[in-house]
This record gives sequence, C-alpha cells and structure tokens, in this order.
Amino acid sequence: MGDSLMTIIAIFLAVILMFLFPMLSVTGIADNVSQLSVETAVTDFVDNSRSIGKVTVANYEKLVNALNATGNSYVIEMERKVLDENIGKKTAWANGQVLGENEYYSIFTSQILGDLLQDQDHIMKEGDHFSCTVKNDNKTISETLRSVFYSISSNDSYQVGASHSGTVTATGAK
Repeated sequence: MGDSLMTIIAIFLAVILMFLFPMLSVTGIADNVSQLSVETAVTDFVDNSRSIGKVTVANYEKLVNALNATGNSYVIEMERKVLDENIGKKTAWANGQVLGENEYYSIFTSQILGDLLQDQDHIMKEGDHFSCTVKNDNKTISETLRSVFYSISSNDSYQVGASHSGTVTATGAK
C-alpha cells in the first residue's frame, strides 16, 4: 500500500514538473510577445495621429487589427486634451498681455469614435495632447494557469496593456 501511494505521488509530481511548469513558461512568453506587439501598435497609432493632426478611420482600423492579431480582446481608451487659448486682453494695459493661462478641456473615446463611426476623421490642432491606453479585458491562458496553480484571483487586473501620449505637432485638415 505504501509503495503504490508513493508511486502515485511521484507520478503526480512528475506531471507537474514535466507539463505544468513548461506550460506556464510558454504562456508567459506568449503574453510577453503580445505585450510587445500591443506597445508597438499603440505607439505607432498615437505618433501617426499626432504627426498628421487627426485620428483617421484607416489608422484606427490598423490599430484594432494589430490588437486582434494577438488573440486577446482589448479596451481602447483615447483622450484628446484640446488647447483652449484664452484670448481675452486687458484694454488698460499698453502691452496687450493675454489674460490667464492656456487651459485644456478633454474629449474622450466615445466622442472620437463618434466621428470615426460616421466615416469622418477626428481633426486635432497643433498644441493639443493626444493619448491612447489599451488593456486586455479577457483572461489570457497564462493568467488562467497562474490563478489555478497559485490560487490568485482578481477581476480588475490585466496582463497585456500599453499607453502612449504626446503633443500634436500639426493641425489636421479635412
């Protein structure tokens, strides 16, 4: 009885060492590859949009296609901080200084996608700030295996994500 119990335990440990640990390693590498791909796609999307001064339908579709190629599903959040210059001047001053400082107001994903869904480009102007954040909203295979193996469970975590932002360098034209 004792020998057969030890044999079963040895087989169980061998399965863990021969299959589960290598599988954890391989799925972790797959997540790393997905992470690199997502970072590259988001950086290209933001930099291209900033340099031409608009978010185009083609550029957004290119981002979505690059994200879908990783096999995960993602939440894409965009924000454009519009430069709202205060052009009021004090008439009593001879030098005509501008009152106050420049302020920014935000336009978010739903408003930007509203333009894109109507087959219109979202036009930005020089000086605006544009940012894009992408996070996976599904559990990757690596996350699933780790949660089973290490008993880790969290609903609000993500494994693959990227963020990039910058100042728009050109005013877009329609």
